[in-house]
Amino acid sequence: MRLKHLEYFTYITTNPLKKVLYTGVSNNLPQRITEHYLNKGIEASFAGKYYCYNLVYFKSFKYVEDAIAFEKRIKGWSRKKKDDLITEYNPTWRFLNEDIMEWPPGPDAAKRNDTRRCVSEEQ
Repeated sequence: MRLKHLEYFTYITTNPLKKVLYTGVSNNLPQRITEHYLNKGIEASFAGKYYCYNLVYFKSFKYVEDAIAFEKRIKGWSRKKKDDLITEYNPTWRFLNEDIMEWPPGPDAAKRNDTRRCVSEEQ
């Protein structure tokens, strides 16, 4: 039996006008972005309330502890420092969703991969 190698991601999403940032951690980035997209407009969720489903930054880690530590570090940064991190990685702040998944998610997206195998905290 082979063990599946997991990758963990610290990521930043923004709203369509690039005014609000959300930082999170996931081991299934396409699924997590889909969840943010499907939750748009839902007040109970920070990312949903502010329409933060556009991926502008992500970094992969071998260990979840490292991804969480980096997420916590980013959350302690000023907006300018976060903007600088994103700009260094993605100078035009292009939405990266299409680079990692089929975008936008189809109507059956909520039914697929509904395992919620991700860890996330709100910004």
